[in-house]
Amino acid sequence: MTLRYLTAGESHGKALVGILEGLPAGLPLRAADVQRDLLRRKKGHGRGNRQKIEGDKVEILSGVRHGRTLGSPLALLVPNLDFKNWRGIMDAEPSSSPAPRRVEVPRPGHADLVGGLKYGFDDMRDVLERASARETAMRVALGAAARRFLSECGVVVASRVVAIGGETDAASPACRAADLNARVDGDPVRCVDPDASARMVARIDAAREAGDTVGGVFEVLVDGLPVGLGSYAHWDRRLEGPLAAALMSLNAIKGVEVGGGFRCAAASGSEAHDAYEPRGRKVGYRSNRSGGLDGGMTTGQTLVLRAAMKPIATLMRPLDSVDLRTMKPAKAHVERSDACAVPAAAVIGESLTCLVLADAVLAKFGGDSMDEILPRLKAWRK
Repeated sequence: MTLRYLTAGESHGKALVGILEGLPAGLPLRAADVQRDLLRRKKGHGRGNRQKIEGDKVEILSGVRHGRTLGSPLALLVPNLDFKNWRGIMDAEPSSSPAPRRVEVPRPGHADLVGGLKYGFDDMRDVLERASARETAMRVALGAAARRFLSECGVVVASRVVAIGGETDAASPACRAADLNARVDGDPVRCVDPDASARMVARIDAAREAGDTVGGVFEVLVDGLPVGLGSYAHWDRRLEGPLAAALMSLNAIKGVEVGGGFRCAAASGSEAHDAYEPRGRKVGYRSNRSGGLDGGMTTGQTLVLRAAMKPIATLMRPLDSVDLRTMKPAKAHVERSDACAVPAAAVIGESLTCLVLADAVLAKFGGDSMDEILPRLKAWRK
């Protein structure tokens, strides 16, 4: 692995911190490049009040000088503005007073119960603060730096929402990835079809009114990838693996598919694969059912990934649970949450995809600086 990253921070702690190691020197990078994606993550119909509180203003701590990367680790900071309301609850230093806002009734579907058992916590706030999707703000920030690298390499990553709460957008994007985000970012659920968008909004509103939540499916599209990223030679270098792992690491994601995915399982071979045809001195594809990956390697076609997100586990009308102090029945803990976060998950999915693909580009064309990498990539494309 050429790129490595770590994040730290709790949902209501002082800040989120991230370190990305492996970016080459000479990459143009400014805080505004990162800020753009952080603000995109905050949007989407169904988000809760937390998005109104947090500014998600990023600060570059190291790894960049005068707008260009140094080749040393990139360190980013995103303060949690809500921390001022959680002092005494989330302070790092010990206190003689009992910890307020303890969580002793786990939420079904969340990390609360199993995390508490694993680490031996009697207060599951010690679990949920880190298990919270708030951490993904830093992954988006680090992914924005990877996106900037990919952009210099001619690679564009975008996303859209294709389903929420059973309402589906069957429309084709009808545009390249380079134009897709500009088209859907203004939509309340980042959907291509306005009619489908309206149905999804209504579905979210109905769930929120009922104290419930809804999930859905988003799609990530990538254009401009060179042929041959990844490898068939070793199981852990097949690119589907790290891409699926990255998306499955996102909170509440329960399924990932590439190209035709699960639909191909019901198709015949003649309907599942992409026939070849000659195009001058190159081989062309008549379709893209494989989603831009064959044998663990990029084909040069559009990469198509889809991820299924389950409904968020925190319900305003909570499910039955157990009070772990008394072991008696109780209603699950209620924490501030969203009714739907699928549009935000799509943006996060882009960022995670960027981190994986940037690593794959560096593995094939790597060097210590952009001046080394870009000529190698240009020569390969010929």
